[in-house]
Parts: sequence; C-alpha cells; structure tokens
Amino acid sequence: MKIQFKREDILNAVNTVQRAVPSKTTMSILECILISCEHDKVRFTANDLELAIETEIGADKCKIMETGAVAVEARVFGDIIRKIASENNSDILMESDGSIVQISCDYSLFKIQERDPDQFPALPELRKNIYMQMSQYILREVIKDTIFSVAVNDTNKMMTGELFELKGDHLRVVSLDGHRIAIRNVQLKEDFGTAKAIIPGKSLNELSKILTGEADKNVDIFLEDNYAMFRFEDTVMTVRLIDGEYFRIDQMLSNDYELKAEVNRKEFIENIECAVILIRESDKKPLILNITDNKMDMKLNSVVGSLDSSLLINKSGKDLMIAFNPKYLLDALRVIEDENVSLYMTNAKAPCFIRDEEGKYIYLILPVNFSAGSY
Repeated sequence: MKIQFKREDILNAVNTVQRAVPSKTTMSILECILISCEHDKVRFTANDLELAIETEIGADKCKIMETGAVAVEARVFGDIIRKIASENNSDILMESDGSIVQISCDYSLFKIQERDPDQFPALPELRKNIYMQMSQYILREVIKDTIFSVAVNDTNKMMTGELFELKGDHLRVVSLDGHRIAIRNVQLKEDFGTAKAIIPGKSLNELSKILTGEADKNVDIFLEDNYAMFRFEDTVMTVRLIDGEYFRIDQMLSNDYELKAEVNRKEFIENIECAVILIRESDKKPLILNITDNKMDMKLNSVVGSLDSSLLINKSGKDLMIAFNPKYLLDALRVIEDENVSLYMTNAKAPCFIRDEEGKYIYLILPVNFSAGSY
C-alpha cells in the first residue's frame, strides 16, 4: 500500500475515527485503526464493538499509488500524524511493505509496526429499512439539549442512553437520570414511519463532536433492532443500541399545575450562578425558591457562606417555597434559547416543569427536601 495525503485530510480522518478507539480493552486489535485503500478511496475505521466510526478520503483528495490494507496502533499513529501536521505544510506519504508502515513528510520519517488487518472486527451489516433525515445543526442541538440528563454510570443501563422515538414526521428524544428528565421534540420534513431506539449517551456525545452543525448538511439515520447508523458527508457511525423497554415517560408528565412563574432566563441563570459559588463539591446544599406575588426570592446557606437574592417575575397561582439542586436548574436553563422561561409547579414535593408553549422542549426537575424553618 502506498498513498500520498494532504495533511489536513489525513489529520481530520484520524481525529474522527479515533473517538471510537477504546481506552482499555482485552482485545489489542481494537486499539488499532484499520486503513484500507481501494482504487477510488481510502477508508479509516475504528471499532470498540459498541461504537464504530468509518470515514473516507476520496481519490480526488489523495494520490493512490498502491492499494492494500493495514492496521496500526491508533495512539502512536495519531500522535505521529498530529506532530507532522503541526510542523509541516507538505503532503504526507504513507506506505506499507506488509510488516512495517512508513510515514514521511519533508525531513521526517517514522516507521511503526503494522498489525494484521484481517484480525480487525467487521462492521455490522444493516438492512437500512427504518430511515429518517435531519440537518446536522438540528441533530447536534437536540443532543446538546438532552445529553446532560443522561446518567454517566448507573446500575440501570436505560438511564445511560437516550430514547429516540419516531412517529411519522415527529421525533421525540428523551433522557433521564433519576433526578430530572429532558425532552426535545423535533418536527421532521416528511413522514418516516415509526421506530424506537435507546442510543448510548456516550456514543451520542461523540457524534455531536464530529458533526459540523451546518444547517444545509443532512444526517441520514437508520434504526434497527440492535444498531443505529448515522451517515453524513464522508463518515458513518454505527452504534450498538441498549436493549430493553424504556421508561414510561408519558406517565411522568402532567399539564396540571397550581403555580406558573415566568422569569427572564438570563437573570435567573446569573442569580443561580452566584449561589453555586458558595457550594463545595461535597456540600449538597439546596437552592430555596420562595415565590410570592411577582417576586422570586432565592436563598442558599452553606459552610462557605449564604446568599439572598430576588428576581422580578410574572406569576399566576398560589405562593410556594420549593428547593432544588441548583446544578439541575442551570443545566436546563443554559440550553434553552428563549428570552423568558416558564416554570410550572404544584407543591414542594412535586416536580417542576420548564416548557415552552410550542412543546419544543420539556425539562422536569425533582425538588429536594429542606427544612422551611431554617430559612
């Protein structure tokens, strides 16, 4: 195999697929990137058996002199490419003799051991029956708006994934971690049928980092029993789904409320951020919201100090004193783009809903217990 690459093209390909290389594995071949060269393209692949990423460089972007395939250790190969690309403006030449891979550029020459490409696990074949399409911008925004509610480590594996629920021309994406729920509703351009898939949050997080986020570039999404595939530009990401039945979200949602408070989002965030300054990582102190008339008083006491602040609001319904983990409020408020947000509450023990009139987003946050006498 012998190929000459533009440095930015090979650098982008390596950085893209390296996101699927596991940090720890008992199968050493999974620590490698598979590079396979045909007459019309060069394909880079990484696969940790849960997430696989494949990206291509077409023959119009590189000079293919000899075809073939090699597997190289991802960490070493990636470090070499990044080092060369940062110090040279010239093309990068890569060639293999069946045992050693040479990477050269200007006056730099690296030689690394190659691995048997036949040992690299094949990607799953998908029938591509259930399909939908949306812009890269919308998909990246949907992931950003929900990923913070995914449990990082949990005995309930369902909480580490997000539900993608397709019904005709409507997609609902749901995440929860036991303390809160994030929901985004997306109107699609056409009817794509029905499907459900629970996609690992870790894989979605990696996907959001690869997407360019351009509104005029689309992502094709295929959902099957065990896998989801995301295809965009020259890249394909294949994800193993979480098996099982997702939580019955509709039973947790309610339109009933006894208090509605409309507040300026930016001012609300600024006041909560002031409170967070006084909270140590190990100190789980709640933020108390005392809502009366057209004012919201916010109080927090910690071992570091205390805060009292007030915010003008538009209120309808009864007065209420309720407490929350301030981080959960911030996570939801920071991804909302509306100037004002509406909070719907019933009592100090029931969840708070933050939602818009159009139903584009819903955030449910559970309150925490507190002693009203202490405030």
